[in-house]
Amino acid sequence: MRLLPSSAALAAGPAAVLAAVLVVLSPGGAAFAAGAPAPVASSFTITDPRIRESSGLAASRIHPGVYWTHNDSDDGPYVYAVDSATGKTVARVTLTGIGKPRDVEAISLGPDGQLYVGDIGDNRDGTWNHVWIYRFPEPKELGDVSIKAAQFTVRYADGPRNAEALMVHPVTGRVYIASKNESKGGLYEGPEQLSASGANVFRRIADVPWVTDGAFSPDGSKLTLRGYFTARTYGWKDGRPEGEGERVDAPWQGQAESVTYAADGSALMFGAEGEASPVVAVPLATTDEEASAAPQPGAPAAPSPGGEGSFTKGALVLAGALTLAFVAKRLFRRRSPE
Repeated sequence: MRLLPSSAALAAGPAAVLAAVLVVLSPGGAAFAAGAPAPVASSFTITDPRIRESSGLAASRIHPGVYWTHNDSDDGPYVYAVDSATGKTVARVTLTGIGKPRDVEAISLGPDGQLYVGDIGDNRDGTWNHVWIYRFPEPKELGDVSIKAAQFTVRYADGPRNAEALMVHPVTGRVYIASKNESKGGLYEGPEQLSASGANVFRRIADVPWVTDGAFSPDGSKLTLRGYFTARTYGWKDGRPEGEGERVDAPWQGQAESVTYAADGSALMFGAEGEASPVVAVPLATTDEEASAAPQPGAPAAPSPGGEGSFTKGALVLAGALTLAFVAKRLFRRRSPE
C-alpha cells in the first residue's frame, strides 16, 4: 500500500495530497485495499425452475453470499450453487462415481472444505437397510462441472429409519444425522472417520423432536434443528447437545425443509420446497458479552484499533505529506517559465 503521495498528486497540489492521505488513513481505506467485505446475510428467492424441491442448504465459505442446495428426489446427481444477491443459479455440479440417488435430503460443508450430501431419506419410514452419504470438494470456481464423489454406506445401530438432517461439525469434521419421527426422533453420531469400504454405523446419542434439517454454527458451539413448525438451538459441548434448547423464531414456510447458518454466523437461513421457494434470513441476537462491548447510544466513540499511537503515527504521516506537497509546489513554480 502506498503511504506517500505520488508525483501526480504532488503536482496537483496540497488539496489533492490531503485527499489521498485521508483515504489511506480512513478506517475504510484498508478495507478498500483488501477488497469488498462479505455481503450481509439477507432473504432471497431461488429462481431456478429446475430447483422445485430445495431440501437442504449449506453456506459456501469461499464464495461469499453463495448457498448450495439440491432437490429432494426424482432429479438426479445434481447440486446447485445459488447466489443470494440475485437468487440465480451460478453453478450446477453433476456427481459422478456414485449410484443413482434415492432420496437426497441434506447437505453440509465440512472443515475439510468438502460438501457432504445426505441421501438419507426413506419415504417408506425406515424400511431400507442402508442409506448413503456423498462427499466432494467444494469447487473453487463457479460454473457447471462434473465431479467424482466419494460414496459412503450408512447403517444405524438400532435399525433402519427415515432421516432428513445431516450435519458435519465445523471443527471435528464428525458427521451427525437426525432422524425424522414425530415422537421418538434421535440424533445419531457417525464414526470418527467415514470409510468407503464397508458400512459406517451411526449410533444414537440423544433424543430430538421432529426434525427436517439441522446445522452447526460456524464455530461449532451450537446446533440448530428445525421441523415444519418450530426450530430450536442447543448448546454443543463434548460432542453432545445440551438441555432442551432455545426456541428460534423460525418463519412459517409450509413444506419447511432446510436450515443453515450464514457463513459469518450472523443469521439463520430457513428454506422450503416449491417453485420460486423463499430462503428467509433470521438475524441472530448478540451474546451478553458482545452486547456489553457494543457502544451505547450517546457514548463517546471507541478508539481506533491502533489506539492513540495509531492516531499519532497517522498525524505524522499527514503532516509529512503536506510538507512534501508544499516543497514540491515551490520547486514546480521555480522551474516554470515566467
